[in-house]
Amino acid sequence: MSGISGIVQYNQEIVSSERIESMMQCIKHRGPDGSGYYAANNISLGCVCLNESVHTVPLTDESSRYTIVLDGKLYNHAKLLEKLQAQGHNFRHQSDDEILLHAYIAWGEKMLDELDGVFALAIYDNEQQTLFLARDRFGVKPLYYSVTEHEFIFASEIPPILSVLSTKPTANEHAIFDYLVFNRTDQTEQTFFSDIYKLQHGCCMTLDCRQAYTKDSLPIVKWYDLAERVLGQTIKKDKSEYMRLLTRAIEKRLQGYLPWGVGLSGGLDSSAITSTVINVLKEAEVHSISAVYGKDSSADESNFIDCFQGIVPNMHYAHPNADTLYAHLDNYVRIQGEPTPTTSPFANYCVMQEAKKYMKVVLDGQGADEALSGYEYIPGLYYKTLLTHFKWITLGKELIRYARLHKSMRHIKYMLFFMLPSSLRTKVRVAQRAYIDPDFVARHRSSVIADKLYGANTMQEMLIGHFEYKLEHLLKWGDRSSMAFSMETRQPFLDKDLVEYSLKIEDGAKIHNGYTKYILREVMSGIMPERVRARVDKKGFAVPQDEWFRTEKFQTLVMDILQSESFAKRGYIIPEEAIRLYKKHLANEVNISKDIWKWINLELWFREYID
Repeated sequence: MSGISGIVQYNQEIVSSERIESMMQCIKHRGPDGSGYYAANNISLGCVCLNESVHTVPLTDESSRYTIVLDGKLYNHAKLLEKLQAQGHNFRHQSDDEILLHAYIAWGEKMLDELDGVFALAIYDNEQQTLFLARDRFGVKPLYYSVTEHEFIFASEIPPILSVLSTKPTANEHAIFDYLVFNRTDQTEQTFFSDIYKLQHGCCMTLDCRQAYTKDSLPIVKWYDLAERVLGQTIKKDKSEYMRLLTRAIEKRLQGYLPWGVGLSGGLDSSAITSTVINVLKEAEVHSISAVYGKDSSADESNFIDCFQGIVPNMHYAHPNADTLYAHLDNYVRIQGEPTPTTSPFANYCVMQEAKKYMKVVLDGQGADEALSGYEYIPGLYYKTLLTHFKWITLGKELIRYARLHKSMRHIKYMLFFMLPSSLRTKVRVAQRAYIDPDFVARHRSSVIADKLYGANTMQEMLIGHFEYKLEHLLKWGDRSSMAFSMETRQPFLDKDLVEYSLKIEDGAKIHNGYTKYILREVMSGIMPERVRARVDKKGFAVPQDEWFRTEKFQTLVMDILQSESFAKRGYIIPEEAIRLYKKHLANEVNISKDIWKWINLELWFREYID
């Protein structure tokens, strides 16, 4: 894992070393163990490396024609090495970047189909003067770019691009609208910065470095399309096949000799990984890392984490609280680069800070909710599907079982919400946030969230939509928090074969008798502690932010922001309404902690990056 960056100047002049070194310095946390840059013609590539490399970076092949910078990890390293050696390729280091470089030499862009791993990469062909950029299937590794009148710039994070841009950055109001109304970020190629974009997951492009580009002329190609691979296909569930794929996915991510552990939240997904590692793969020296808040906190999951006492030999804990958030707030805003709609990523930030003492790699459960209908609102779409497909007996049974199991009727509320037209879905969400300035709303009535993610007709369509429009913000936050401490995360549930299989199996294998992720619960019988396997509540890496924002320190900070001249001038939030709601929150009349966080995070981001 590492951080990459690059500049292509359209005027054909050599890129100054100071500029590429400035970009590398901005992402030194991604690779504190080594760095280097390559310059030729009108292009320069930079790379910082995590863990000492057996060679210098960037890596150039023996012919000096091709050069690669890579942020990523191959899980089919041995298979690709054998295949390339059989074709006559010779290797000096047998590293991931050398294998990828030779794969590109052998197969060009088609080499992407051969890869099993996570990556953001750039390969320069000095003879043809072309630059090839690509990202992995689901967007685990980040890649941002800006295309200006004079140059094309790319990097693993946004701050390196800002460090060399000749123009002052401006805020993207479309991103701010979705952030405030839908609690979503990263659903499109747009970022919170108007002229900075991310190369979408599963996409690549080849640039001719001898010509100039505009944003609209970039030759971006979608090399991996999840919908094409699974949409409309339905298979019967096979518990043994699912368990085989899950076990293999975990096993592949245990490759290498780095000390590793598991992020154990107490939820079903991380517990499934932990249980499989110990009880199926028979790994002995397992470490876990968990965020805890005290048994009296509503967000604490210690009761479920404690089920692994005596099972996991090395259990470690992080203790995020209001004081640590306050102390780390400026650095957290800086590290993330863009606003986050909840403080959950901060808890992960604290987890990674503590995990660094014991491990270099952390396995996490990201991707299971998207593949197996784990979010609490997805049953509403399933019930809508049963209704519109006239499966009324199954619908009646499921509605009753859900209500009895969860002691709630929210599933019906979600079903009715998904049956609304797109425009009404947006209006409903706006109406729930009366603090948003009406003039701002009038300028941004549509959203890909309401149209695409919430507008699905089947549960399979919705789950594919989660991979297309929702998953990336979770992956981004995890990447920033882990790389802030030079840590690597690996996600078994995002194994390509496991994802595609999960999305093809019948809906009833995912939601059944009121339970979500039903097939995962089935295969974990006898492997996972029963109390965790049978739990029906979902906290989703919750934090007690409602309590934090009632502390004296945050009362002062929040009121200072809400009453500030800069906050009022943004034109997004009505200060008087925000203050009224915050006072109700302080009086324990409401819990609007998510909204409070969005207000202060957005303002602090403006002050850090825009003002």
